[in-house]
Amino acid sequence: MPELPEVEVVRRGLERWVVGRTIASVGVTHPRAVRRHAAGPDDFAAVLSGARIEAARRRGKYLWLPLTAPGAAAPDDALLAHLGMSGQLLVKKPDAPRAKHLHVRFTFTDGGDELWFVDQRTFGGVSVEHGGAVLPPSIAHIARDVLDPLFDGKAFHAALRRRDSELKRALLDQSLVSGIGNIYADEALWRARLHGARSTATMTRPQTARLLDAVREVMTDALAAGGTSFDSLYVNVNGSSGYFARSLNAYGREGDPCDRCATPIRRITFMNRSSYFCTKCQPIPRPRSTTRRESPTTTP
Repeated sequence: MPELPEVEVVRRGLERWVVGRTIASVGVTHPRAVRRHAAGPDDFAAVLSGARIEAARRRGKYLWLPLTAPGAAAPDDALLAHLGMSGQLLVKKPDAPRAKHLHVRFTFTDGGDELWFVDQRTFGGVSVEHGGAVLPPSIAHIARDVLDPLFDGKAFHAALRRRDSELKRALLDQSLVSGIGNIYADEALWRARLHGARSTATMTRPQTARLLDAVREVMTDALAAGGTSFDSLYVNVNGSSGYFARSLNAYGREGDPCDRCATPIRRITFMNRSSYFCTKCQPIPRPRSTTRRESPTTTP
């Protein structure tokens, strides 16, 4: 599934190619692609026809395009998109051959390049979010990401300490910090020299700060490389793949020597997915004692 860098690359492409343009028509060829739009495909197309795209925004792995239109969409509506496992938002010439899994097609009044929503596995989707220009209500529960200037590192540390779960599980929890998936969690943990099975309740402030710095570094490096593409399902709006996979230190490198210490990278199963780490740089934490000291009682 695309993570923060991949979705941000798509957002930047939308900002360049569709912001400021007015939608002429919308064609829905697969109703599942608009299943989150409760009023149905016809209403989805009608609401968006004549709407002008004012911006391209992102929260975690979600994208939305605030809209304005005379009488069609309300001034605070937005087009919300989630790419799911294989969703793509592509900018295409009007005469381009139709993609096999093209589910929603947006044309514009200027007659220029179109916007296509293509999704092979149909886990993603688009919808109109009423009142969602600033932040769509359906994703308000999703936390800010580490690249957001308003992300609160102190609050994140406090939440970790209260959570008392595995560190990697916390990184994947979009209500704590958004945009981090399996790939970038492993990469950040490797850079921070922390094991994903460590209890969050044992994290110190310096360790949390080191981890957040590592997450920011990984995300920034991945953005510069256009994201991580292991197959043709993740591409930017022009159909190009990212190449951060060439720079991965841990993820997918089982048996390869660690880039720091040459110890072979190990793979384990965690949360029904693969986790990769260096046994020397990221030692497996010792089990915590389950014995608790009895609190002294006070006799009134």
